[in-house]
Formats: sequence, structure tokens, C-alpha cells
Amino acid sequence: MTDDQTPPDTPTARMLSWARNSTIYRLERGMMTERQLFDAIVRKAKQKFKDISEPQLKAVADSAVTFACEHGGLNDATYAEVSARSGVRRGRSKRRIAQNLSQKGVDREVITAALDEADELLAAVVFARKRAFGPFRRGDVDRVGVTKEMAAFARNGFSFDTGRTVLAMNREEAEDVVSARSR
Repeated sequence: MTDDQTPPDTPTARMLSWARNSTIYRLERGMMTERQLFDAIVRKAKQKFKDISEPQLKAVADSAVTFACEHGGLNDATYAEVSARSGVRRGRSKRRIAQNLSQKGVDREVITAALDEADELLAAVVFARKRAFGPFRRGDVDRVGVTKEMAAFARNGFSFDTGRTVLAMNREEAEDVVSARSR
């Protein structure tokens, strides 16, 4: 059967070949989740193949995800673990990391497993250091300043207790947390 005789629900050989090549290109550029790859292939396939049907779109994107998984280029669990470690090093709370992973289509159980190892206190100390809060503050602060710092912790997904703990530390304790828990 040639491409002209292909039923409208089945992608053509050209479409499938393009999907494999596009998948390789995208994964060479960086890690992705299954949903990110699926969505990217669908979006680009609509642009590339003007007369592609919805069933063909889904089949092309599914074949791209399957191809990537079979060749080890796509793994949501690994993506979540790397994102969680990176998020902690950048001062992101578990809540914020989970939200970002969820938006990228990572399954809730995979997110929970990845965040089991995440260190919320380390992330909060890093956040405080980046913003010059608490033990990293320059000069004295009044009650209003402490309230503003606590609000910033809350906006970034840290619990009240975590924010209070970090703000109560002295600089040496905070540096010890960073040096002892960073890997």
C-alpha cells in the first residue's frame, strides 16, 4: 500500500519517519516528559502536514513517545528526580516543584516518589540566601520586615514552620545546613 492509499486514520510512512526524526532532535536538546513530547509532536505535525486527521495526529504522537521510551530517551521518573534535585538546589519548595512537574504531565505517584528525597529545609535556606533573608540579612530588620520575609516564604510554597525555622537560624547554622546537606 502506498502513501496515497493509506486510510485517513493511519499515519503515512513519511509521517512516522518525520516523528522519529523530530523526537530524536527534541530529546538531543534536553529532557522532556512524555506529555511534553506528545504535545510538541502534535503541534508541529499540524504545521508540517496540513491535511493530517486527528486519529493520524494521535497515532504519530503515540509512535514518537513509544519510540523515545523504547530507546531510553524518555523517562518521567528520571525527569522528576532530576527536577526535584535541581529545584532544591535553586531554593524551590516541594510544593512548587510538584506543581511544575504536574503542569508538565508527570504522574502524581512519580512526583511523590521523586519528592521523598527532596530536602525542604535545604531549599528554604537556599531561598533565604538568594533573597538575603533571615540569617543572610544585612543589618537589622523590624517586625514588618520579618512579616514580609515570612510572606515571601509562603508565596514560594514553604510552610510557616519551615520559614520560621530558617528565620530563627544564625548565619553559621544556615551555612552548616547548606554544606552538610548539599550533594
